[in-house]
Amino acid sequence: MKHSNYSRRGFLASVSSVIGGLLVYRSANARALTPRTTEGPFYPRPSMRFADVDNDLVKVEGAVREAGGEIIHLKGVLTDKQGRPLAGHRVEIWQCDVNGKYLHTGDRQSTAYDQGFQGFGHDITDANGAYQFRTIKPTQYPGRTPHIHVKVLSAERELLTTQFYIKDHPNNARDGLFNWMSAEEQEVVSMGFRKGESGIETSVNIIV
Repeated sequence: MKHSNYSRRGFLASVSSVIGGLLVYRSANARALTPRTTEGPFYPRPSMRFADVDNDLVKVEGAVREAGGEIIHLKGVLTDKQGRPLAGHRVEIWQCDVNGKYLHTGDRQSTAYDQGFQGFGHDITDANGAYQFRTIKPTQYPGRTPHIHVKVLSAERELLTTQFYIKDHPNNARDGLFNWMSAEEQEVVSMGFRKGESGIETSVNIIV
């Protein structure tokens, strides 16, 4: 009988150990999702966009000059929370121009829109889940800290809408949407810049 009780306790301990190990493994391999946020009022509908909607927002096809502002190369990898790359997904970005105006009929500011800036673009992730854009470092829109809007879609199904911010920008501390996030979430969507072979670069990975 004593042997039987011991065996039962040993069996339960073994089961608990296995379950605990699985939970630790799952926790270690599951990644924090990119935080969601509002789309905002200036998502440009198809009728508002330039015919050119590629991943180079600095040069509009047919335009004489490139966009004003500091050119940056934004890139990253799209994965699920287990770290598996998501190929063939559409990543969209949109942002205001160097003057702080959006490519949207609802932006009533008197400032003229920079016709050399595409304002909206998209890329399709490759086999490794990678995406990339050529755009400008985000500028300040009245009442907001500088940011880039981002949307991820699988076919026509929206998976995520979020915003990217400039790391350590002084206006972040006064931005309601930025401060709604935890410190960890803020870090996930913050852009740190560096000098690369093609110019100023930043990397932001997206997890959905």
